[in-house]
Amino acid sequence: MSATESARGSDVARQILVIAAFVFMIIGDAVGLGAFGGTPIQDAQGGSFSPDASYLTPSTEAFAIWTPIYLGLAIYVIWQALPSQRARDRQRSLGWLIALTMVLNGLWLVTVQFLSVWATVVCIILLLAALVVTYLRAVRTREPADGWLDGILIDVVTGLHLGWVTLATVANIAAALTATVPADWESAASVVGVIVLIVVAVVALAVSASGGWRIAPVLSIAWGLGWLAVARLLGDLVDVPIGITAIVVAVIVLIVPIVGRFMRERTLAD
Repeated sequence: MSATESARGSDVARQILVIAAFVFMIIGDAVGLGAFGGTPIQDAQGGSFSPDASYLTPSTEAFAIWTPIYLGLAIYVIWQALPSQRARDRQRSLGWLIALTMVLNGLWLVTVQFLSVWATVVCIILLLAALVVTYLRAVRTREPADGWLDGILIDVVTGLHLGWVTLATVANIAAALTATVPADWESAASVVGVIVLIVVAVVALAVSASGGWRIAPVLSIAWGLGWLAVARLLGDLVDVPIGITAIVVAVIVLIVPIVGRFMRERTLAD
C-alpha cells in the first residue's frame, strides 16, 4: 500500500494522539524535574530515587540516556505527523502503542510526585509491558523497504527506551523495597543484588535474541549497568560484589548480541 492511499479518519486521530502523548510526557518530565512547584525526582518519595537510596540505583549520570530517547521520540512525533506517514501500515500498527508508552512514561513522572512509591512500581511495570509489546511488534513487522529512518525512529528509539526502562524497573522495585522493608534486611542486599543482576542479564539477552540480536535494548541496559557499577564502587553506598557484577553483566549483554548479530548475518549471507 502506498503512503497516502486509503487514509482513514482514525489515521488523523492517531497522529494527533501521538503528538498529545508526547506533550503530556514532556510536561510530566518538567514536573519530575521540579518545575511547576514539583519536587525533583531524586528528592521525591523521601529520597527513595536518589543514587544512594538503594543498592540497585545507578549514578545520576545514567539518566543522560533520556536525551537520545527523548530526541528520537521528538523527531518520530514530527515524522509520523507528515501526510506521507498517515496511512502507512507500520504507523497504523505502532503509532497507538508508541503513544501509550509516552503516556505511561509521563504518568510515571506524575505518580512519583503525587502517589506512593509502590504506585510508581505499578506504573513502570505497565510501561515496561507496553514497551515489550511495541518493540516486538516493531522488529517483527519491519521490512527492508521501510528504510533507515523508519528503523532508527521506531526500532532503535523503542529499543533504547525498552532497555533503559527494563533496568529502571529493577531500580524502582529496589527503591520501593528499601523504603518499606525492615532495616536488618540490608544484610542480604549483596546476595540479592547479584542474583537480580544475573536475572537482568538473562532478560536482556532474551530481548535482544527475540529481535534478531538487535543492539539498541542492550546498549541502554549496559549503559545503566555501567553507572550502577560507578555508584556501588565509588558512591556513598558502596557494595563491591554488586559493582563488579554490574560490570561483568554489562560486558556480557553487549558482547553476546554483537557476536550473535555477526553470526546471524553471516548465516543469512551464506
